[in-house]
Amino acid sequence: MAKKVLFINQEIDPYVAESHMSVMGRELPQKMQEAGFEIRTFMPKWGTINERRGQLHEVIRLSGMNLIIDDTDHPLIIKVASIPVTRQQIYFIDNDDYFNNRQMGTDETGQEYTDNGECAIFFARGVLETVKKLRWQPDVIICQGWMSAVAPLYIKTAFAEEPSFANTKVISALYTNELKGQLGDNFSNSVDFREAKSELLEGYKTPFDFTELGKLAIDYSDGVIEGEANVSEVLLQYAAEKEKPVMKFPGDDYTEAYKNFINEVCPDE
Repeated sequence: MAKKVLFINQEIDPYVAESHMSVMGRELPQKMQEAGFEIRTFMPKWGTINERRGQLHEVIRLSGMNLIIDDTDHPLIIKVASIPVTRQQIYFIDNDDYFNNRQMGTDETGQEYTDNGECAIFFARGVLETVKKLRWQPDVIICQGWMSAVAPLYIKTAFAEEPSFANTKVISALYTNELKGQLGDNFSNSVDFREAKSELLEGYKTPFDFTELGKLAIDYSDGVIEGEANVSEVLLQYAAEKEKPVMKFPGDDYTEAYKNFINEVCPDE
């Protein structure tokens, strides 16, 4: 039986500007599908995405849930589209508060959004709740980019007893990140959900920034990938200290490396 691999992506070309991460967001799931894996892919519905041009439409049966973050209700909206040519289906996590009328990590002047941390929390929980609704059980989840970095914590704590994630292995792919600010004063309060208690963040530095977010992802992952050249040496060293399996950046010809690493982290029974 084919292994099921869930991709939680921050960026996917052609829905956002082309970058190494967005191209990987498009090509990697397709290559893994061609390699024999069953795949599903999620990304945020960033405010810069043209829904009409991208032919996004809401999936009513998956939408309608409210996620409570720091005592505030936030409606979860799920949209879907297919990448032209490859017909790869992409699920989009949407919400007016976190994604509408705004760019990705910074506004038009380059200022980082003060609720980037909350936004990542909403995205992670939105993906996991939607996968539950789909009644799909991924064997491996690959998280790409800072927006996906809270997901490993939730998978291994708040969602650990859910049938969809009870035996799931998690891989965090590290990329360069130009954001240097903090994740909001109330990040620890916002992360609180079921067994994902805010106390679990007490061992990290304060204020909680993107480097600490990367460490959090590594701590709750079963493997780490160097997603591109020149990623944070601090995080690579941290992964080594935590004795996590690490896949070095494989360059352009990466299909076999990813396939082998997935099978290493999640071996056949």
